[in-house]
Amino acid sequence: MKPNPVHLIFILIFVVFCSCNSGYTPKPRGYYRVNFPPHQYQRFDQPDFPYSFEYPVYARIVRDTSFFEAKPENPYWINIDFPQFKARIYVSYKEVANNFDKLRDDAYKMTYKHSYKATSIEDSMMVTPLGLHGVFFSVGGNAATAKQFFMSDTSTHFLRGALYFDASPNEDSLSIVNNFIEEDMLHLINTLQWKKAGHR
Repeated sequence: MKPNPVHLIFILIFVVFCSCNSGYTPKPRGYYRVNFPPHQYQRFDQPDFPYSFEYPVYARIVRDTSFFEAKPENPYWINIDFPQFKARIYVSYKEVANNFDKLRDDAYKMTYKHSYKATSIEDSMMVTPLGLHGVFFSVGGNAATAKQFFMSDTSTHFLRGALYFDASPNEDSLSIVNNFIEEDMLHLINTLQWKKAGHR
């Protein structure tokens, strides 16, 4: 028996109608899995540097020869690179000479210049086990940097750090790595020591 063309048309319309009304549930956005190494540290203590601290064994330190395409102000500016995460902590150092207020205000300005992309900026006062003082900044949203800090004795030393990634800022995809490296930044801060002049 030859199939009726009218029946075939009705069946086709029914199938199309049912498929159009089927529920669709979008899949949540996925991100690459990140395998984190255990937090282990080594000492950065170069004889000619006015400071020392502990940093991760999975990071490397290089002297900064170009700070955001500008020449560093002194030879004590370094980068702490995390090749596995395509991340870098820019560490800058300045000697305090009756200019602590300006250095502190500049550090705040450099953090708050990201406010146009940030959803929040929180600053926390810090006092390390060794008695050093400073401020740690957490920047929310898709800002270029999510973690920054500065430490100073207000009379001689001023050190600032800022974490950046070699990737487009995305709070969702970078948050887990930001949190991991934040622990390393806090360890750096808590092990930071100043050196007296003549003892570098």
